Amino acid sequence: MKRFNLDKLREECGVFGISNHDDASALVVLGLHALQHRGQEGCGIVSYDGKNYHSEKRHGLVGDSFTKSNIIKKLPGNFALGHNRYSTTGETSLRNIQPFFADLHGGGLSIAHNGNLTNAITLRNTLVKDGAIFRTTSDTETIVQLIAKSKREKIVDKIIEALFQIQGGYSLVLMTNKKLIGIRDPFGIRPLVIGKLKDSYILASETCALDIVGAKFLREVENGEIVVIEDKKLTSTKPFPKQKPRPCVFEYIYFARPDSIINGICAYEYRKNFGEELAKESDIDADIVVPVPDSGVPAAIGCAQYTKKKFELGLIRNHYVGRTFIEPTQNIRSLGVKLKLSSTKTALENKKVVLIDDSLVRGTTCHKIVKMLYDSGAKEVHVRIACPEIKYPDFYGVDMPTKKELLANNKTNEEICKYIGSKTLSFLSLEGLYKALGEDKRNPSYPQYSDHYFTGEYPIKPTDELGKGKITQLSLLSNRSNN
Repeated sequence: MKRFNLDKLREECGVFGISNHDDASALVVLGLHALQHRGQEGCGIVSYDGKNYHSEKRHGLVGDSFTKSNIIKKLPGNFALGHNRYSTTGETSLRNIQPFFADLHGGGLSIAHNGNLTNAITLRNTLVKDGAIFRTTSDTETIVQLIAKSKREKIVDKIIEALFQIQGGYSLVLMTNKKLIGIRDPFGIRPLVIGKLKDSYILASETCALDIVGAKFLREVENGEIVVIEDKKLTSTKPFPKQKPRPCVFEYIYFARPDSIINGICAYEYRKNFGEELAKESDIDADIVVPVPDSGVPAAIGCAQYTKKKFELGLIRNHYVGRTFIEPTQNIRSLGVKLKLSSTKTALENKKVVLIDDSLVRGTTCHKIVKMLYDSGAKEVHVRIACPEIKYPDFYGVDMPTKKELLANNKTNEEICKYIGSKTLSFLSLEGLYKALGEDKRNPSYPQYSDHYFTGEYPIKPTDELGKGKITQLSLLSNRSNN
């Protein structure tokens, strides 16, 4: 399977774990359905029935396999842990689909991981020299190996010892024969929330996964926090030195589903705010506001409401193409954006158009969309991007082009405008982004987000081979795989 559109940042994983419920595996299936946008390459579930662990893994979407009753019957038990995968490290193979399971001294352990470790290769090389045998090319197995190697008696102490050796952005959910454990990295880069369904606790990547099973959202796991669920009780510990939280700003811009709650507000509302701030900064004389669906819709609504311009669905998305395309021929590939989008010509004809998208990465898709609008009769096309220029790669679990491939890293605003073919182009400023988030960039006490995509200010410096010409972004173990 080949990635068909690399002109968007890719969120890589979704996790969902539940304790103490008779329909644990079925609820995990529902939760993974809600988190499908975070990963489409594979999915897996591990359950525990009080005596044995059971595991099922599949390529593709949750609905293609796990909705079948015979699969659910293979996953008995009151505890279950699930994972949707979009690979950022390692090859695309069944062995790399999570959750992973290991039979350790003291009992079994299953783990699901969202994020990337910035020192995984270094740790892996050390572990292999010490005799460790790896079955996958995923950085997640490094965590399992570190836990297995620990001489501590209690499983939570083993986990803490392992955590002090890893670096990066991560959220983890682990399941033992007695406990469900949730962990968020010291900066809280990757998301994790806590919910409750009667006597059952749930750990999930987003609140939309709680909504689908009827669970109550309790709170987010805090940065650097470990929550342990056992005997229907939740306890918390914070073993790391205190850090100011720096959640990934792209959860607000693009990754989280619009109906998910982040920091007390729906992601949809933040995105409308981005569009409003964008309109304040760069309004233009135009007839209609058109979003790039689906991710550009909230910002376009915010822009249209503020400017009182007419909102039009000038582009219609074909929802049946998906995010990957199996072995497309060159002739099919050349059709490009037309596989996913078509224009409503009568709405565009002879109109001055403000085209709104959430981000601009390589610009190849935007170039084709602008051309499509002009071919459909638009008089003018003015592109507005509801986030700042993306100039720097990510090292914490987001799959994105290298620095050389990022359009804003190599071209000026005028050069980008010429490349995509629009009449004008404006990005939301960093200050405007923070205003829309309810923060003030100039205030030194504001909660700093992980905004390294725009600023190059990384909360955690990568360890693995950075700057040696071997990797330009943290692909980690992918240079050892068959990809």
